Amino acid sequence: MSEVIFIVLAVLAFLALVAGVAVYFLVKLGTKAARRAKQAATQLTTHVNAMGAGDAGEVERFRLDLRREVSMTRQAVENAQRQGWGLGDLPRLLADLSAQADVHDAHLAAYAQQRRQSPYVDHATLDRLREHQAKLTAMCARIRADLMSDQLQHSATGIDDLSSRTDMEIEARRRAPDPLDQIDDLYRKSLQERRDTP
Repeated sequence: MSEVIFIVLAVLAFLALVAGVAVYFLVKLGTKAARRAKQAATQLTTHVNAMGAGDAGEVERFRLDLRREVSMTRQAVENAQRQGWGLGDLPRLLADLSAQADVHDAHLAAYAQQRRQSPYVDHATLDRLREHQAKLTAMCARIRADLMSDQLQHSATGIDDLSSRTDMEIEARRRAPDPLDQIDDLYRKSLQERRDTP
């Protein structure tokens, strides 16, 4: 009888352990899903607010533009890293730029919220936000342009090498001219020239 009780307790302990692990993973999955849902809701709110008119809508469009610029720049840098290009301190610069873009995004969000709630316009702050936006997006564009230039340089080197190899291969495949054919061709030309001269 004690063996049956021991087996039942062991099975219950095992089931409790499995249930605990399942609950842990469900909580972890739920937390992750909630975080993603919050991000999606924030992005959706930004997109909806960006459709609005006035300064608040303009500032929300700034937020979307900045996110897009930083994302495209990050993708360009990661692509260059995957291809093994020497990037120097560019990844660190991009991390600093992303951090500064997050700070600017928070300023834009705060201004847009204030602008939606208050009818009074703060033109000085809006002008400074526009100036910071222009600088950050210009930096992103410069980084991408530099990486594109490097990519084109790498491609040009590869294309030039391939073109040289193609020329050599085509030249190697050509049949060498037969000296007798050349002599025969020269003889025909000289006969033709004699006939043509009066």
